[in-house]
Amino acid sequence: MILAGDIGGTKTVLALLDSDDGVREPAVEKRFASKDFASLDEIVAAFLAETNARPTVATFGIAGRIAGRRVRTTNLPWHIDADALEHAFGIRRVALINDVQAIALAVPHLRDDELCVLHEGRREEKGCIGVVAPGTGLGESFLTWSGTAWQAWPTEGGHTSFAPVTLEQLELLQYLERRYGHVSFERVCSGSGVPNIYDYLVASGRYEEPDWLREQVRTAADITPVIVEAGLARTTPICIAALDLFVRVLGGVLGNMALRVMATGGLYLGGGIPPRIVERLRKRDVRDAICFKGRFREWLSVIPVSVILDPKAALHGAAWHALESD
Repeated sequence: MILAGDIGGTKTVLALLDSDDGVREPAVEKRFASKDFASLDEIVAAFLAETNARPTVATFGIAGRIAGRRVRTTNLPWHIDADALEHAFGIRRVALINDVQAIALAVPHLRDDELCVLHEGRREEKGCIGVVAPGTGLGESFLTWSGTAWQAWPTEGGHTSFAPVTLEQLELLQYLERRYGHVSFERVCSGSGVPNIYDYLVASGRYEEPDWLREQVRTAADITPVIVEAGLARTTPICIAALDLFVRVLGGVLGNMALRVMATGGLYLGGGIPPRIVERLRKRDVRDAICFKGRFREWLSVIPVSVILDPKAALHGAAWHALESD
């Protein structure tokens, strides 16, 4: 029996499976509100007590930087220790991996109906694969072929310095430098970055902010969906401009990833945002932004690009990791 988990600041999803077929149809799967618990140990204890299960292997995909066999979660006051989990629950082996690394591990197993192809390109069968995942933050990972299996690697690429390529993006950088000092790509190209883009556009004075929109922005618990949905509906120029700026920066991030790891096996967009804006990502300016890399423009033009539609890709990747390492 294998235990897999997707651990995030908002939710923790745990699943039990006992075969390859169980990855998509686990024996048991349950979602917990992360902030209702003081630790992952408490959630695992509640889950195992309820299911009366005794897993022998476990892999947890976690939003945070893994340090050896420990991690301090990014958006929760949790310290997770793999050795302690093994001891507490009698699990033979516990592995901790980054959440976007878990998404990457799911990529080789994705079915056609779990992908939306933005650009067919020319895929090299065992070429390196790049994964970029804009959600609340911006995560990056990549896959390499070892000769016998795919191996996923964690990175903190989302925190690399934002590099503007247009005058508008340069003005955005200057605006955000006054707010943050160092400006990473995550400050722009993520769910938490969309409000930064919107604030910059308001401050620029180039766009009117309608009263109804100002009120929604003021009262919404999360203004990112408000801005993105208005941009997709093309009802408000300032939201259209915010979404345009977001996807063009995202295109640049994808192009950077392709160059950094020579992603001839393709680029994959994970995270919560891309599936919601697929139609916007199909537009030519996104492809142009990916390829806007000078002498490598032609090379980038044949790199395949797809959006991951599986909302449980991180959980499934953690499950595949546990199965394949057992």
